[in-house]
Order: sequence, then structure tokens, then C-alpha cells
Amino acid sequence: MRGKKGQTLTWYILKELSGTFFFGVMAFTVLLVAGDLLFKIADLIIERGVSFWVVIRLFWYRLPSVVILTLPMACLLSTLLSFGRLSASNEIVALNASGVSFQRILKPVLIASLVVGALSLLLNETLVPLSNRAAENLMKYEIAREKPSLLKERVFLRDESNGQLKRVIYISRLMPREGAMRDILIQEFTDGRLSRITTAEKGSWSNNKWTLEKGEVFQVDPSGIVELMYRFKNQEIELDLSPGEVSRATRNPGEMGMFELIDHIRLVSRQGVNVQPLWVTLHLRIAVPLASIVLAIIGSAFGVTPQRRGTGFGFGLSILIVFAYYVVMSFSKSFGQSGHISPILAAWIPNIIFSIFGIFLVRRVSH
Repeated sequence: MRGKKGQTLTWYILKELSGTFFFGVMAFTVLLVAGDLLFKIADLIIERGVSFWVVIRLFWYRLPSVVILTLPMACLLSTLLSFGRLSASNEIVALNASGVSFQRILKPVLIASLVVGALSLLLNETLVPLSNRAAENLMKYEIAREKPSLLKERVFLRDESNGQLKRVIYISRLMPREGAMRDILIQEFTDGRLSRITTAEKGSWSNNKWTLEKGEVFQVDPSGIVELMYRFKNQEIELDLSPGEVSRATRNPGEMGMFELIDHIRLVSRQGVNVQPLWVTLHLRIAVPLASIVLAIIGSAFGVTPQRRGTGFGFGLSILIVFAYYVVMSFSKSFGQSGHISPILAAWIPNIIFSIFGIFLVRRVSH
């Protein structure tokens, strides 16, 4: 019988949470959209004369990344309002009087928030990268009127060894499918000083090697004087990247899933690029969705305070708590990207701090 009562309690609390959760998703989505996306859309329609249909598609493509941000917020608002109503009607007191602890009452909250966090991780890995890529393509090829990306323009590659810059490669135009590039500039460094410059009209990829064609090599002496050493028709260069890898090295991390991002980090690290910000981004992909659990616990504890408060107060308090969370996240993210703390710590500091705060509130409410 106790098992059936426990299941009944779980389903009852989940039912209470569901309505306010979907309300929170819609409310915070409208708030975020109105605060940022609508201004960009208005600018596209009024200033650039973009058609309404194109703008609607852009709005639709951007929406998943906005909704992902609202899920932890909705968990906070849902628990705060639901537990506030249960507390106001003395249902929490009645449950405690019948021997049901507050920790037991929290069990459905943990289950629901864990499901929301898992859903966020899934969407971040599947739908969000695709929608971001679609939005970026729409901005480039229909709004900015660029041609489809059969080529990459203005590609920079760095090559480092033991923390020292060896060379910088600039490719004006890269055609990954053809394995060809145009207008190449290579700057080589010795002990941090520019020592040689190589230019070429074009380059090609064959037999897993890059070959430059119609180029010149210049020597740069310590005083900065540049002298022509020789011209060449064909010359191989050491570049341990295929055309496809060079192209992928310049992709936006927002258009990648987590596994793609890991491959991207490995790829660009071979060029000597600072991958600390990318590692922070990767760990945030996990930490932010799981903030749903932390914020749900905090909302539950705040909801059972004795004062009778309405939806407006709950919504305002949710905004304050979320604002505090993202302020902490912004600071820790900056410290992580600059290398002052590890990427893992930078991503998880907000969850750690707010988890401690949530545990403190739960223990306070339980006594």
C-alpha cells in the first residue's frame, strides 16, 4: 500500500509541475525572443528589406537554441510556483504530518528535472546544431546574397611546435571539393621572428600532399629587409591537413554536436590554436542542461516558505536566480577561456555553487 501511495504522490507532484513547466518555457522563450531576436528581425525587415517569409524561417531556425536556454529556467519557475501552491494550501504540512519527508517529496522533482536535462543534452547534440547551421546558411546565402559555400575564403592556419609559432598560412580561396586553393601566403618564423615568406598563385592536393604552383620565396633578415631568394613552378609544402580538414577547421562550434566539437578541437590543436575556449564550450554543453536539476531543487525549497506569494513574485524571483546563475557562469567562463582555471572547473563552478546553496535550503526547510 505504501508503494501505491508513493506512486500516487509522485504522479500528483509531476502533474502539478507539468503545467507550470510548459508555462515557464513559453514565458521565458517570449522574454528572450522579445529581448533580442525580435530586434534583429525588425532590422532585417525595415533596414534591409528582407521578405517576411525569409524572416519567419530565420526565426524558426533560431528558436531551438533559445528554447534550450529556457528549459533550466522553466524548471526553476515550475518548482517554485508548484511548491508555493502546495505550501499555501497546507499540503506540504499535511504530507510532513503523515510522515512524508521533504526529501521524499523532492523525488518527483529530481526525476522530472533529470528528464529535462537529458532532453536538453539530446537537443544540443541533434536539433540545435542543425538549426544553427540552417540559420547561418540562410543569413549568408539568402539575406547577404552570398553564393553557396563551394569555397572557403580568407582561411588562416597556425602551425606551432613546443609552444612556439613556426608559421602562419593564409589562403585567400579554398575549394575543398576540388582540393585546390588560390593566392597562398606562408610566413615562417625562427625564434619568434619572421624569417621567410612564401607566396603562390595556387595550390593543389594530390597523393596526400599539398603542392604550390607559380610562387616566390623571400628571405627576411633580422633588420626586417625582405629579399627575393628564388621563384618556383612547383613546390611541396608540409601541411598535415586534407582539404576537408582545413575547411572544417574554420567551422562555427555552434553548428557542431559534442562529438563533432571534440574532433574539431583535436583538429585545430594540431595547428597550434588555443583550444582552451573550445574545451570550455564543450563542458558547458553538459553543465548548462544539468543546471535544470540544480535550479529545480532551489525552486522547490524557495516555494515552501511560509509567506503567501503569487505568480508574479515567483516569476520575478526566478528571473533574479537565473540572472545570478548566468552572472556566475559568465565570470567562470571568462576565467576558463583565459586559462586562469581549468575548462572543467570553469563550466561546473555555477552548478557547484548553486548546488551547495540548494542543499542548504533543503536542509533548512526539512528541519
